[in-house]
Amino acid sequence: MLQSKLFTKTSRNVSADEVSVNARFLTQAGFIDKQMAGAYSFLPLGLRVHRKIEQIIRQEMDAIGGEELLMTSLQPKELWEVTKRWDTPEQIMYKFEQAGSSDVGLAWTHEEPITRIAKRFISSYRDLPRYVYQLQTKFRHEPRAKSGIIRLREFVMKDLYSFHATEADLDLYYEQAKQAYLNVFSRCGLETMVVEASGGAFTKKYSHEFQVLTEAGEDRVIYCSSCKYAQNHEVAKGKVGEQCSACGQDKFKEGKCVEVGNIFKLGTKFSEDFKLYYTAEDGSPKPVVMASYGIGPGRVMGTIVEVHHDEAGIRWPEAVAPYRLHLIALGKEAEVLERAQALYQELTSRGAEVLYDDRDESAGIKFKDADLIGLPWRAVVSAKTGDKVELKSRIAAKAELVGTHKLLNTFSVR
Repeated sequence: MLQSKLFTKTSRNVSADEVSVNARFLTQAGFIDKQMAGAYSFLPLGLRVHRKIEQIIRQEMDAIGGEELLMTSLQPKELWEVTKRWDTPEQIMYKFEQAGSSDVGLAWTHEEPITRIAKRFISSYRDLPRYVYQLQTKFRHEPRAKSGIIRLREFVMKDLYSFHATEADLDLYYEQAKQAYLNVFSRCGLETMVVEASGGAFTKKYSHEFQVLTEAGEDRVIYCSSCKYAQNHEVAKGKVGEQCSACGQDKFKEGKCVEVGNIFKLGTKFSEDFKLYYTAEDGSPKPVVMASYGIGPGRVMGTIVEVHHDEAGIRWPEAVAPYRLHLIALGKEAEVLERAQALYQELTSRGAEVLYDDRDESAGIKFKDADLIGLPWRAVVSAKTGDKVELKSRIAAKAELVGTHKLLNTFSVR
């Protein structure tokens, strides 16, 4: 991509109400644009990051047997009245009146619709287990929309739903999903803790949150540094400074966290409400056992920025960066520009992900923009580099001169 043709430009200023690191840097670097509180547009660079996170999620969900589908955001009132969740204490659903028909709402989760759909296809023990997921826009009337793209009113969520004949079968899959979630976050460059939380109205067992330690977080958890055992404040039995009850090797600490995912055992709450039963081997009818598993790609993206940045800008992990290499031409000499252009074309032809700064700007502006955008690697072509290229990692202090052949081999994918 030629930076001179990029739809967005960097900026040095950002609205005073954007206090979070992710909102500030993502806005200044041209990744997002704020429409209103809790609603952001993902611009070309930001969408590339979001799509890469989505693809990592898809790969890990497919690996544990998930099948992708897509459900509607518009939801009829009568569907949600089955579970008595049309009217909730938080009034989290956006609702609308329709002329000549019943009210509709914008889905903030999809347990109701997926259970109704499952009734069409699950009737026997032979139909179980089943796992389906989607990446779809959710709407939540969030009273505390803040922290940039970490807490939103409109956002994409990956929600996986699993259907089982027994609690034991669910327990096995639940552990697979837990590991898949850890894989997702690790591949995105995030170190997460699996935190025990309340199962709420669905089950007496714990649900689990995936939390990232960061000062940007609004959640607080009690955790052990040695064994990583952790609980949120809602269920915590241990206290800060007490010996860890799980391993006894360290004392509990308290930390601020961002929740990037959660998994819940739903039990038979929804299947019983919707009369989703299956015929067991002995011929008896039994309710299907269910669970749900959620990840917000946008929240993951915002958390990555909170964790991976310095005073100059973002430092994207390679797996999610919009482009892997930032190629920069310095100076106006025809030879330099021709060499940089030829290198860009050769890299592109080999499948490399390259953002080429071909703009007529000073070295200082180009370097500041490169640090702000935060691609993993920067390659500089100038009169000083001769027939070589100055290659520098975004997280390294110094650059090194490398030959064209090495650069092509490092960044080519075909």
